Amino acid sequence: MGLLIGFVAIGVILLIVLSSCVKIVPQASAFVIERLGGYQDTWSVGLHVKAPFIDRVAKRVILKEQVVDFPPQPVITKDNVTMKIDTVVFFQITDPKLYTYGVENPIMAIENLTATTLRNIIGDLELDQTLTSRETINTKMRAALDVATDPWGIKVNRVELKNIIPPAAIQDAMEKQMKAERERRESILKAEGEKKSTILVAEGKKQSAILDAEADKQSAILRAEAEKEKRIREAEGQAEAILKIQKATADGIRFIKEAGADEAVIQLKSLEAFAKAADGKATKIIIPSEIQSLAGMVKAVTETAKD
Repeated sequence: MGLLIGFVAIGVILLIVLSSCVKIVPQASAFVIERLGGYQDTWSVGLHVKAPFIDRVAKRVILKEQVVDFPPQPVITKDNVTMKIDTVVFFQITDPKLYTYGVENPIMAIENLTATTLRNIIGDLELDQTLTSRETINTKMRAALDVATDPWGIKVNRVELKNIIPPAAIQDAMEKQMKAERERRESILKAEGEKKSTILVAEGKKQSAILDAEADKQSAILRAEAEKEKRIREAEGQAEAILKIQKATADGIRFIKEAGADEAVIQLKSLEAFAKAADGKATKIIIPSEIQSLAGMVKAVTETAKD
């Protein structure tokens, strides 16, 4: 019985040992295997079996891109302004072996390397350049860190300046400068608005004056046309009246002739026709000589009759 229990115990121990030797490497991971303290192999994704007691998993490495946010680091610009800048580094492990054996603490090494590289770059820039050259600083830092971390099996994909914190006095001066700049822009915009308003008012007055002049012109044209039409109608009326008078006179003369009147009566009727034609408006009437002699004869007969 005791022997059976011993075999069972040995079997359980062997099963535990064998199960511990079977390893499954998950996706985006790698295992660094050591044998008797030395590097043996790097396991990628899948099922692996190691030799018991002599092999061990020295390090489990994550191959996904990782993000590290470092605390603000004090830096000094070229014009001796001290500020604090915190950075964010995006990196990825490309060689698990170099990452395991290349440096003791890779994250701390990247942090210190980031701080020294940042100081070197900012030391060549003035304050205004530092505030406006984020992209340039990011590019330079990524290139420098990528070269420095290559022996560690690390690839730096991107570096970002998260915050640039200048001294309080500099912040106050920058705020005042921005306030003055905003007030200047406001004054410029206000002046431009007033200028445009003045121009629009002047153009409106100009258009109004043009329209008024055009209206006066049209009004004068209409008045002239009305006066012209009036005179034409008056002339046509006078001409029509004269024609009617002349027609009536001609009809009278024809009637007299048809009645057998002599020449003297005809001339007398002609004189009356001239008198009606003048209608008291003419200051001078030219009368033919025959009618003048007839008029003298009528006057003589009239005076004799009075005597």
